[in-house]
Amino acid sequence: MSELELLTQSLARNVKHWRSVRGFTLDVLAARAGVSRGMLIQIEQARTNPSIGTVVKIGDALGVSVTTLLDYERGPQVRVVPAEQAVRLWHTEAGSYNRLLAGTEAPGPLEMWDWRLMPGERSPSDPHPAGTVELVHVTAGELTLTVDGVQHLVPAGASATFEASTSHTYGNDGHEPMEMVMAVSVPPVH
Repeated sequence: MSELELLTQSLARNVKHWRSVRGFTLDVLAARAGVSRGMLIQIEQARTNPSIGTVVKIGDALGVSVTTLLDYERGPQVRVVPAEQAVRLWHTEAGSYNRLLAGTEAPGPLEMWDWRLMPGERSPSDPHPAGTVELVHVTAGELTLTVDGVQHLVPAGASATFEASTSHTYGNDGHEPMEMVMAVSVPPVH
């Protein structure tokens, strides 16, 4: 089975599981996530490979991390994720990408990401649920972080934290690749 097939089946199983745990009908989850009921049916039947944006919306609506939705290996309390198992969810032809390194539920979803943006590229993000916090640490280049329309420059070696419940964009306006590690903490669903 290919990695994509494994992820598609894991997503199907985990969306069904967490929808059941939360007591959500397909219609309730569709409304909370802002995706169609038909899309959810296709996801739960492992008949589609949705965009990362759709997976993030479903995770936010369920109050679980993307890692939890894509997890196909439930292990002991200590979970080591080998480099080759980090999931690349987004990339461009120029070489920009993000990789989901690890995640957990503590008490809400907590994710750690590895990002690379090539010069001139941007990655916009829709607002996350109220209370979501993101932390970034730039390891190379300079990040142009735009939060709620305001740009902030974050050079290599610097870190930033912000409430991610408004639109935000990660950009590289420099001349060299920008690399950062990012943590995302989403509050639990009540």
